[in-house]
Amino acid sequence: MSEPMQTPDQQPTPVDDTGLMEALSAPFEEGEVKFKPQAVKGNRALALAYVDARVIQDRLDEVLGTRNWQDDYECLADGSVLCRLKIRVGGEWLTKVDVGGPSEQPDTGDRVKAAFSDALKRAAVKFGIGRYLYRLPQVWCDYDPATKKFSKPPQVPPWARSRPKVAGKTPSPAKPVKTSPNLPATGEDLQRRLNDYDARLARQGLCAAGDLVKHIVQAGVKAGHDADLATWTGDAILLAVEETRAFEGRLRQNKASRKDVA
Repeated sequence: MSEPMQTPDQQPTPVDDTGLMEALSAPFEEGEVKFKPQAVKGNRALALAYVDARVIQDRLDEVLGTRNWQDDYECLADGSVLCRLKIRVGGEWLTKVDVGGPSEQPDTGDRVKAAFSDALKRAAVKFGIGRYLYRLPQVWCDYDPATKKFSKPPQVPPWARSRPKVAGKTPSPAKPVKTSPNLPATGEDLQRRLNDYDARLARQGLCAAGDLVKHIVQAGVKAGHDADLATWTGDAILLAVEETRAFEGRLRQNKASRKDVA
């Protein structure tokens, strides 16, 4: 697909790439974040956070302007839909691609519509939009199977809430993890440290060798990152740090529980 011709009044102005990406990845307002059951056990369900595709479109409009992003779609033979999402940054068009699957709704039109929405949301995650939703803690909540609704949806943690808007100013996004000089500087450094830490946890009998690295890669791919740890930077490295802490915490908690039972 060829890029659109730019008229003089459409010429992009220089932008602060860092500030733009931070604005794209900023948390949504709490009212825009919804929850659906990922798994149901009796009157309890595991809450999965999500936003509607229109919320994604609004974020793109607010941060980039309507002329600085494009989306096109391709229906695949298996019923899924491929989305190519393009944004213009400093005069250059950047493209991210992902595939969305149809829903389980009975109406064919609704299933296809859901695949388009899912594809857009997945492609947007690769630009950082809504990526933080994958890092929210998994919570089991009271659920009514008859109405298919949560009795009381979970609250998002403080770091995942949008900052109050001030007239004329764009709020900076909250950060779930503070940057630190001790963080891995590159993907190669991250990969080396994870392998070393993985081996240490295995020597302590907390997990099998390779379990930590496998978990981090799976979490990263789910969040829209590449499966090759050596390519990770920025948010991906922060995600790896968060997931490593959570992974080790669960292992040590499980070990302590086994001791209590014994």
